[in-house]
This record gives sequence, structure tokens and C-alpha cells, in this order.
Amino acid sequence: MGKFLISSTVTPIRLPQLHISIQPFSHQTRSLTSIFSRNSGSLRALQNEVFRGFTFINMPSRKPSYFCTNAVLSETQFPKMGAQSTGLIPANQLIEVVEKAAETGAEVVMDAVNKPQNITYKGLTDLVTETDKMSEAAILEVVRRNFKDHLILGEEGGLIGETSSDYLWCIDPLDGTTNFAHCYPSFAVSVGVLFRGKPAAAAVVEFVGGPFCWNTRIFKATAGGGAFCNGRRIQVSQTDQVERSLLVTGFGYEHDDAWSTNIDLFKQFTDISRGVRRLGAAAVDMCHVALGIVEGYWEYRLKPWDMAAGVLMVEEAGGAATRMDGDRFCVFDRSVLVSNGVLHQKLLERIGPATEKLKQKGIDFSWWYKPENYHTDF
Repeated sequence: MGKFLISSTVTPIRLPQLHISIQPFSHQTRSLTSIFSRNSGSLRALQNEVFRGFTFINMPSRKPSYFCTNAVLSETQFPKMGAQSTGLIPANQLIEVVEKAAETGAEVVMDAVNKPQNITYKGLTDLVTETDKMSEAAILEVVRRNFKDHLILGEEGGLIGETSSDYLWCIDPLDGTTNFAHCYPSFAVSVGVLFRGKPAAAAVVEFVGGPFCWNTRIFKATAGGGAFCNGRRIQVSQTDQVERSLLVTGFGYEHDDAWSTNIDLFKQFTDISRGVRRLGAAAVDMCHVALGIVEGYWEYRLKPWDMAAGVLMVEEAGGAATRMDGDRFCVFDRSVLVSNGVLHQKLLERIGPATEKLKQKGIDFSWWYKPENYHTDF
């Protein structure tokens, strides 16, 4: 293998500000949920805050109406799944440890990206490297050093800690292992922490560039605190037509009925959209939705460590998340559809019925796994 120009530590690149066409007041309306949830201040102050940025339309012989975009309507159409609080641990303290854990794992991956890999297999094509295990060990050390009593679910190490804890860390030490093994630039380190079963804080370190130019960018989010990439706030796109959208999906290693159904969905959306990509790393795919460079992502057969960080990133960037049958989503589910929110219902018009057919065939869509005795708010 040739030489790579890499950094021995992870240094996020600085990205130019995204330029996304939105209605001038959309950045204000995104905070409506937090405004209502706090219920602070006088009613008059609350009304003033809520109606700021809305356009009044004078209708004859009627009271004034309020107009808002489809993007705002979508926020109320699909239920939120982020945590309402971070419990006894302040959000800024929690995200600091989450970010440090993800960056520590990413340092391990960066150090190994230019070296030959010792590969073993979980299945015929489902591979794992020593780097997966080393990255998870480094992440665990950070988490346990700061929160000894927290519960941890890692892709490689399984369940560790006290199930009585309100906090569950979902760790994917190397999301997109196959891509990593081939030096294909679509893999990441993903760390998400749940508070009573709901995403509270998340960080994803995405590897970008490729051979001779590896670099990283870091996404992070807290429930109610917004989503950021390299320190800059991000938001989903406002594309409201499927034919003008770019979409992403993924396929598991089991070539079963769910796999075949998604092949059909891939074909359908390829015909009616600008294209469907398959990158091979769920956390990366969802971060791209949050970044506003693709409009939607869906996949069957996912695990909590695949989704815990990415779904919070999308929601905090103004998008929506449901199961693929359209029902309320939680991290323990087996499928996910995330989108910019505006397109969510249109995507469900095809994805929903296809998923219902799978359920009628007896395909299991119950929770994949929830730690026994772990307390949740749902």
C-alpha cells in the first residue's frame, strides 16, 4: 500500500458556510418547540415570541391568519424523539465528554487508516478489524473515566455497566468498517448518549478526503441545543419536491425480504428523484441529511449504535425521524426514515406501504433490543 499524508491526531477541517435557500424567518421558527416547552415569562411575552417572523395575511371579514412554510408545519406533523432534559448532568458537560470520546476513537482510526488491516468476519461479508476494537476500547476509557455508573452499549463489546442508570451510551467505534478496510472515504466514529431512552447528546467524527488527503469533520448535537458541524450551526435543506431531491439508503448483510424490498425502493426513487446513493455508513448518511446536502435517508435492520447519534443530528437540524412504517421512532427500533421534514410524508407514500407488506409477511419490526431493567420515558 502506498504512503498517505495524514495527521497523527484528528484536526477538523474548517468548512465554508453553507448557503441554503430558506424563508427569512425559518431560523426563528425552529425554536418554537423549546419556547412552548419552557412556558416561561408572561403570556404576552410568549405570544410576541411565537408570532415573531410570521407574515400576517389580511383576509376580508375574518381575523388575521398566520402563514408559515411547509418546513414549519413538518415539525408538528412528526413527533420529536429527543430527550426533554439531560437529567442531573448539564448538557454542556455531557456533550463535552461525548465529543471527547468520539475524537479519541477517531484518533485511533486515523492512526490506522494507512496501515494493513487484520480483518476477521462476523458473517460471510460482515467484517471487523482490530481498529474497531481498539477504537471502542479508547472510547470506553473516556466514558468510564467520567461516568463510572453509566450503561454502555458498544457494537463490539456489547452491554457494560449498570442497567439502573438513566444514561445509555450507544457506541459505533467504526461505522463503515468495509469502507475503512478499502480506504473508501465514507466511515465515521459515532457516539450517542440516551437519557431515559431518548437521544440527549451526540457526536460523529466523519472521515473525509481519501488516500493522501485524509481529514475529518465533527458533527455534534444536544437535545434542544441545535446541531453543528465544525462549530457552525447546520440545518436541513428546504427542498419540497422528490424530483429535486438527492436521497440515500443502505442495505444490510442479510439478503432477505427486507433487503429485496429496499432494492425495489431504491429502483423506484432512482426513477423519480435526482438519484439515490448508498454510502455504507448510517451515521454519515444521517449527518449528510442534517447538513442539508441530501434530503432523506432510510434503512432496515439497523441497531441502536447505528442510529443514536445520527437521528439526533437530523432532528436538531430541523428534520424529522420516524420508523419506515411512519410510526413514532425510538433508538431501539429496527428501521428508520429521516428527512428534511418537508419531504417526509412524500417519502412515506412509497416506503410506508412497502414496509406494511413486510409486516404482513411476518417480518419482525418489534424493538431489536432494550437492556433489561433500563428505564425509559416511553
